[in-house]
Amino acid sequence: MDFGRSTNKDTFIPTSSMGDIAFLLLIFFMVTTIFREETGLPVELPRAEAGEEVNRELVSNIYINRVGQISIDDRLLQVKHVRDIIGQKINENPQLIVAFKTDTYTDYGVVSDVMEELKEVNAVRVFFNNDIESLPGLKY
Repeated sequence: MDFGRSTNKDTFIPTSSMGDIAFLLLIFFMVTTIFREETGLPVELPRAEAGEEVNRELVSNIYINRVGQISIDDRLLQVKHVRDIIGQKINENPQLIVAFKTDTYTDYGVVSDVMEELKEVNAVRVFFNNDIESLPGLKY
């Protein structure tokens, strides 16, 4: 005699509320998470009150285009000649301001090389201005 019931029991995990649970967990973590703004170092940058007019004789322009050509006061030259030309100009006028005007896509290595040459002749008054529209005498 067989007294046992023969019922088929399938194992079933209800997943219909799984999306609701995931959504509630997402909202819970979004509400309880604290986003900290990075503090970094406190730096107060100077603001210019007004532009200052400078005599053109005090400024020497160095143009560098995107292919690395260098021009000082409308003369094409190589990096190794920057030291001689700017050194001569600083000897004539110790208050000389060197203005860099570079293309947006200029290789920074070229700018760095020119800066090293300027350091050699103690040209410490340097002004940077990017996004030039045209470089006289230079072709892209």
